[in-house]
Amino acid sequence: MWLPAFVRNFRGNQLLIQLEQSVNLERLKTMYDGNLGKVLVRIEFVDPRKARPKQRALFFALIGDIWNWSGQPVEELKEYFYIQYAIKTAGKEISLADNTKNTVSDANQLLELVIDFMFDYKVPFKQGYELLPKDETYYMYLCCKHRKCTICGQHADIHHLETIGIGGNRTKVDHTKRHVMALCRSHHVEIEQIGARNFGYKYHVPVTGIKLDVETLRKIHVAGNYEEEE
Repeated sequence: MWLPAFVRNFRGNQLLIQLEQSVNLERLKTMYDGNLGKVLVRIEFVDPRKARPKQRALFFALIGDIWNWSGQPVEELKEYFYIQYAIKTAGKEISLADNTKNTVSDANQLLELVIDFMFDYKVPFKQGYELLPKDETYYMYLCCKHRKCTICGQHADIHHLETIGIGGNRTKVDHTKRHVMALCRSHHVEIEQIGARNFGYKYHVPVTGIKLDVETLRKIHVAGNYEEEE
């Protein structure tokens, strides 16, 4: 359930939120089996700036990669993803033209649909790979989820940025507490050799990594001690 809202006040890690409409409490009770004591929400800070030319360039580069893979005409692919965007946003239209009224956040939603599609159907990233925003958490998450190297797109292992230690048993570690990133064997060796800081400078990627939830870790077959998360 998605609801528009405005932040009225910031206080450390607390936000005062004003919703544009009232919450349907009966629906929430259905979702949480009547227990409203632990309702989870996801906060997205919307970027209100006008959609950027580089977002348009990335969209059509990725569409070109899908065309190379599938043979489907570019215009048909464009229309397909525009329709998927409308479905996801309850009928909202999207345009990446120079005179667009859509925002950076709108364009990012569209790009996420395309990137999701390419990961799900194993479409090779070629022209669009160099333009991918590798510094974005969502992209790094998808790389981990689909075990694709953040740097080159090849099959990847999950690299732990906090050292587990020689002889440490990874199956006894709660990986939800550790930062990870997806790296192929070659780039995994390289980051160990030159260090995270130099690696980040070389490939223009953050080396802070991301944290994954238990469900995702299990889907990508990362064994660990998750009893506390049950």
